[in-house]
Amino acid sequence: MRAVKEARQYIERNPADPSAVVLAKLVLALEMESDFHVTDLYQLDQPRFDLALRILGEWRVDRYYLGKARLFDVSLQMAEMYATPQPTAAPAAFAAEPTATAAPAGV
Repeated sequence: MRAVKEARQYIERNPADPSAVVLAKLVLALEMESDFHVTDLYQLDQPRFDLALRILGEWRVDRYYLGKARLFDVSLQMAEMYATPQPTAAPAAFAAEPTATAAPAGV
């Protein structure tokens, strides 16, 4: 089970538990990109501490993939913006020109 889902279930089942409060604060800090006191993690028992570390790991990977998706989206927009339109027909100046002049037969 993913750590974020496990944490959600734990917080929902134990809203008054101090460990649930710490996990909720951690998730809020990650989402809002605000400060979180690392020392708060030491209040957690070992299973919740491990859960907090898994949350951090998943959050980092998810942000990487979200950033990668955003980069792809921006790159695609730029490619479309700067794409040169392909002409449907060649202008007269670029009409097929003979590559070599043929010598008259029998010369």
